[in-house]
Amino acid sequence: MTPLPPISRDDREHIVRHTTEVWRDLAGANFFITGGTGFYGKWLLESIAAGNDLLGAQARATILSRDPARFAREVPHLAARREFSWQVGDAADFTFPDEDFDYVFHFATASAAELGSDGTAIIMQTLRGTERVLQFARTKGIKRLLFASSGAIYGPQPADLSHIPEDYRGCPDPTDSASAYGEMKRISETLCVSSGVDCVITRGFSFLGPYLPLTDKFAAGSFIRDALAGGPIVVKGDGRTLRSYLHAADLMIWLLAILVRGKSLRAYNVGSDTAISILELARSTSQESVRPIGVQVPAILAPGALDIYVPDVARARQELMLDVWIDLPDALQRTLSWTSQDKTIA
Repeated sequence: MTPLPPISRDDREHIVRHTTEVWRDLAGANFFITGGTGFYGKWLLESIAAGNDLLGAQARATILSRDPARFAREVPHLAARREFSWQVGDAADFTFPDEDFDYVFHFATASAAELGSDGTAIIMQTLRGTERVLQFARTKGIKRLLFASSGAIYGPQPADLSHIPEDYRGCPDPTDSASAYGEMKRISETLCVSSGVDCVITRGFSFLGPYLPLTDKFAAGSFIRDALAGGPIVVKGDGRTLRSYLHAADLMIWLLAILVRGKSLRAYNVGSDTAISILELARSTSQESVRPIGVQVPAILAPGALDIYVPDVARARQELMLDVWIDLPDALQRTLSWTSQDKTIA
């Protein structure tokens, strides 16, 4: 396995520049992190490392992982850092470590691919994990737990609703197997708010940045993969689908701010509120590439309602003074630049 490179100096400095006040509150904090080897987790570890290196935050973290050795091979520059310790285990049945902790980040969840293989069993395992982590938080008397939920909890976004707010009352269709992920996150939110633990909830949407999986499941990731392979960029469907993209450096600024300043038991949408069609995203990816490459749209215009997945982030903007600092062209450029260093891409 070829190791992944660190995030860029620009990304590290961007995070630190917008979290200096937050790190004053988190100085010396000890974090417990589940799901610390995924996209969110890698970025959180990068952010803690940046806070320590550039601000002297002296933060520490214990990361629960089923396979720390694999992570060490994949991201050795993070795995080897002295402020990070590793506990082998699963969120559903891990042994509580003896030391005390200040904060918990609960990122661990089943992927959509895993749900497709044996949805019911994996949902139950994930929910047991949430219950176990909440029990851990109560036992340790932690100050606050941040639960990473998803915009999928809202179900399909109505075509006449340009941005979906936190108080939207729609929900996934429980009879549709494709809704399993959203239902799992909805129930996990309920477990959090009824647990007696001081929790904040973040509902994530779509993201760009280093460590993004370059698979067909993520349009942005597949476009970047196609671009680095020399093209063409292939659009699935007719390209009308609307999404929005927050760079992961901004994502980390949002999560750290919500952890420290968010209102208890409150949910916050996390994402960009600037919508873009998938076709325009493909064209923008081409434009930001080293050389422009072709874009293919095999499908004809599809009938039916427009597929939208764009958050209303007024709550985060107004209550926490958060913003989308990295615009889409810059986000694409940063992602392409880092990913071009990834030697695992053929």
